[in-house]
Amino acid sequence: MAALEAHKAASGGTITRDELTPFFVDEHLSLRLIDQSRGIWNPRNLQATLSVVSDPKGVYDDRDDKVGGLFRYSYRKGSVDGDNARLRRAFELSLPIVLLRKIATGLFLPLSPVYVVGDDRQAREFVFALDEGLLMVSDPVHPTPLQRRYAERVARQRLHQPEFRARVMLAYAMQCTVCDLRHPNLLDASHIISDGSDGGDPVVPNGLSLCKIHHAAYDRNLLGITGDGQVQINGDLLEEIDGPMLQHGLQEMHGRPIRQPSKRRDRPDPDRLERRYESFVASN
Repeated sequence: MAALEAHKAASGGTITRDELTPFFVDEHLSLRLIDQSRGIWNPRNLQATLSVVSDPKGVYDDRDDKVGGLFRYSYRKGSVDGDNARLRRAFELSLPIVLLRKIATGLFLPLSPVYVVGDDRQAREFVFALDEGLLMVSDPVHPTPLQRRYAERVARQRLHQPEFRARVMLAYAMQCTVCDLRHPNLLDASHIISDGSDGGDPVVPNGLSLCKIHHAAYDRNLLGITGDGQVQINGDLLEEIDGPMLQHGLQEMHGRPIRQPSKRRDRPDPDRLERRYESFVASN
């Protein structure tokens, strides 16, 4: 799991099915991390499940528990045993598993370690915690208000924000919308309308792929983007003389159109852009 986290950090957050079959832990060890066709992967030589796939558009009702901040994963259809039995064994032994959240065909956001902290047989769902700090929760199906707040914070940090980033990076083909930089480690998924504000949903039309310098400039209203996608730079910065980074990184971007995602549904919402641009104008 440490190797998987290292891969995620180097790749921009996602991993492909080909990289999971097999996954190379190091030069001496490789293993399959995903089943060929099923959502629950139970290797023969392990006592319990190794990984599960969650597809937000799939036939199973896998979902983030909005009330408790935990994640609910549906049983495989049919018997309560079968593939479910070894996932239940991971629960009984408090063993970590890998949650593979599907971003697109053959592309996943890996989350690990994830722990099975509940088995809701009546609802035919397992309850996952995205952090080992929730292993000691006595009743994860009905957490206390304090436990719920903690779980919600963890879910936001480990699931919502990384999933938002992964979907934005995919939409923008791993490049900055302003300057076209293509290094995933130097790119951020920026909200147009800030998280928690009205309209600040973690959806791709409310996101922009921005390199570190343009993300910082956007957040501080030194860079604005109009509703029709034109970059504007703070007037004082345009007059400054401060070396090549300011000149090439910011001043030369003034008036440039942003690079739009190829799919129309992923393009930034003009109304959100214009609303955010009004803040840029007001501060300048």
